[in-house]
Amino acid sequence: MNELINDPLVQDFISSFFAGEVNLETGLVWLGIAIAFSILGGAIGGILLAGKDLGYRLSAMIGGLFGPAAIIPATVLGLIVLAIN
Repeated sequence: MNELINDPLVQDFISSFFAGEVNLETGLVWLGIAIAFSILGGAIGGILLAGKDLGYRLSAMIGGLFGPAAIIPATVLGLIVLAIN
């Protein structure tokens, strides 16, 4: 574990991630974080909107699938704009 933490590439990634620099590696990590939160938010929204009508599990699955539909393109566009500036 110490070898992984003390690796110069990992140190460079961690420092650029926490400094707020947007490059390919940090952009992919931010995209993964955005996808995870959009799935969670879509599932919660599906439960709140259609939980009683469709059942909580089905509405959570459908909401989890439709949640990232709007978030992924917006996140990619936002990361491209941040990387350009």
